[in-house]
Amino acid sequence: MVNIQNLADQLYQAEIKRDGTDALTVQEPDLTLDEAYAVQLENINKKCEQGQQIVGKKIGLTSKAMQNLLGVDEPDYGHLLDEMVVENGSDILMDQVMQPKVEAEIAFVLKQDLQGPNVNVLDVLQATDYVLPALEIVDSRVQDWKISLPDTIADNASSGLYVLGGTPVKVDETHLPQIGMVLSKNGEIENTGVGAACMGDPATCVAWLANKLSAFDITLKAGEVILSGALSAAIDAEAGDHFSAKLAQLGEVSVKFK
Repeated sequence: MVNIQNLADQLYQAEIKRDGTDALTVQEPDLTLDEAYAVQLENINKKCEQGQQIVGKKIGLTSKAMQNLLGVDEPDYGHLLDEMVVENGSDILMDQVMQPKVEAEIAFVLKQDLQGPNVNVLDVLQATDYVLPALEIVDSRVQDWKISLPDTIADNASSGLYVLGGTPVKVDETHLPQIGMVLSKNGEIENTGVGAACMGDPATCVAWLANKLSAFDITLKAGEVILSGALSAAIDAEAGDHFSAKLAQLGEVSVKFK
């Protein structure tokens, strides 16, 4: 029988010591997705008991390419905590992260609760206060990113830090699937993307999350930030790197690693 607490402690200690651990599925090859989410929640609850607060959720594996790579047919999710927030245009110290990668995303900020099942795109748009450009710094407590789906889920969907742009935009002033994105590293374009890369519409991803969470009796709350999924591939980050993402209709967001 899987010991959820022991697996959670392994990831927690890896984060505290900044020393990657072996994948959980090396020890527990039959680790189920429900068990992996239980491991995730164990550490989220522990951090909340220590004074951190849940401020939102992130959605991962929203592109067909990533789903095919891991052999799955739906995204995954993790929790955003207040200590993960980085100010737009500021610096991230390398001792805050382990093996960071940067993704550009569209962030939703809710003005109403969203509770599944049966949440649809229109529900999401009506519940959204505004959207923002975002950078997610994904990170892994598993050595060398040697992960399978249960590993990343257990590791809070490989969450690290995130940065939000500073100019809120109402959703009725945008067409989310058509929002183009350019992600640059040190002034050079690394990749481009479009809103439709996220399950056809980033709002579809948020609807999926609300419905998925309903199985755990969890509601997306007004005021929460929802990172809706990467618009293109993640880019490795090292000390000295500067990242910026420009999203049509939404503006720019940036961060530097030191």
